[in-house]
Amino acid sequence: MSFADDQLTCDDFLGGRVRLYQPKHGYRAGVDPVLLAAAVPAVAGQRVLEFGCGSGPASLCLGARVEGLSLTGVELQAEYAELAEKNAAKNDTAFEVINADLRALPADIRNRQFDHVIMNPPYYDRSASSKALDDGRDTGRGGDTPLADWITIGAKRLAPKGYLTMIQRIDRLPESLAAAHQCLGSLVVRPIAARLNREPSLFILQARKNGRAAFRLSPPFIMHDGLEHSSDRDDYNNMATEILRFSGTLPVTI
Repeated sequence: MSFADDQLTCDDFLGGRVRLYQPKHGYRAGVDPVLLAAAVPAVAGQRVLEFGCGSGPASLCLGARVEGLSLTGVELQAEYAELAEKNAAKNDTAFEVINADLRALPADIRNRQFDHVIMNPPYYDRSASSKALDDGRDTGRGGDTPLADWITIGAKRLAPKGYLTMIQRIDRLPESLAAAHQCLGSLVVRPIAARLNREPSLFILQARKNGRAAFRLSPPFIMHDGLEHSSDRDDYNNMATEILRFSGTLPVTI
């Protein structure tokens, strides 16, 4: 079932460099896929596969930052896969979108290797959380695919020395590291915190196929200036503003 035009909004990302149709009710992208895209160390000519691409924000923001990428997305929900294709056309970006379960990828994808696999898996463990009323929001926030499957299946699609980059909630760091350690190397984690006096709420995990470097924990990336929000104005710090508005990069290893 497709989204009707009156069920959608058209929203600006990267200061308007990327414009995305999103459902008024359902899963809507925030800053997280933009941060994910900023953390991917891709260069022109490389192949990128995104699991759970939704309406396409992460891949399209990455494509806006790095020209000449081959972008492929896999999305379980047909209406969101269709929306990702619509958004690719709107942004004049070549983006191959495949409507499939990542646990049952079509043979064409299983026979290809990618320089980067990126993902923003559902943040909530379905066995320990309640189902959302909207199916699209529920799949985007919970779903029924174990987090370990996202990582292990993603690792299989990587070319040698390829990178897996993922953004996830901080409370799921232990299981993410456990899964990545089984199939990848050179693991690096960069926590993300709202302010200097706040505990990190998210993290970026990056790992390499056949990587041999020791585990590294980078300093937290702080999003906002000040110890608290003191006005209605946007108070992102300079680095966050550069990432969210001007396609800046978010180094994972610093």
